[in-house]
Amino acid sequence: MGIFDRKKKNEPAQTPVATEDMGALGGQAARLVERILEVGIDGKGTFDSAQKIADDARRRRSDPERVIDDIVSAHLRLAAANGFVTGLGGFVTLPVALPANVAGFYIVATRMAAAIAAVRGYDIEDPSVRSALLLALVGADADDLLKKVGYSSTGRLANLAAERLPGAVLMAINKGVGFRLITKLGRSTFARAGRGVPFLGGVIGAGLDSYLLKKIADHVRQQFPVKATLTSLPTTPTS
Repeated sequence: MGIFDRKKKNEPAQTPVATEDMGALGGQAARLVERILEVGIDGKGTFDSAQKIADDARRRRSDPERVIDDIVSAHLRLAAANGFVTGLGGFVTLPVALPANVAGFYIVATRMAAAIAAVRGYDIEDPSVRSALLLALVGADADDLLKKVGYSSTGRLANLAAERLPGAVLMAINKGVGFRLITKLGRSTFARAGRGVPFLGGVIGAGLDSYLLKKIADHVRQQFPVKATLTSLPTTPTS
């Protein structure tokens, strides 16, 4: 079986529970995730799609791991560049309680993660793969989020990508990720820097962004091995 299992083999998919007490942030979280996926994976305007990034990098090198190294390095430079938000233009101006630079960071991180997954053989158009990539953005919070929608993970996120989960479950996962991104950032960066931060248009800091992006890259590389090497892992459904 994959990373998820139902309580009974033939039992219909359960209705996911609410991932968080969304309140007024529910719509904001949904819009944030929609834009992250739309721009970060599919591309927009001059911001190339993750698939194009992966394809272009593969044309330059034959070793997949060197290809991934190049993808990560390029996105680290992008995250550290003072003008990367400006380069994304209006695509990162979201109607959410986040500054543009934060939305821009997650768009860059999502494209990097999706390009890595594409190089390793995953279909980044698949909704389950896209939800798994979103979960990679929240790191250790992914397991807790999955439990909230009624499943318990004991394996890599790549195994989630192989599941045919109901649309309602994927929607709950995606919205939960959006909520976590908003609230997690609010507890950390905003809290440290003060109330004026939400009104700033600049980058959080080249050093911090590069550090966080490198952590995401390492996590994605661990969670999404070459697809041909994936093996089924035991699962434990939540009660």
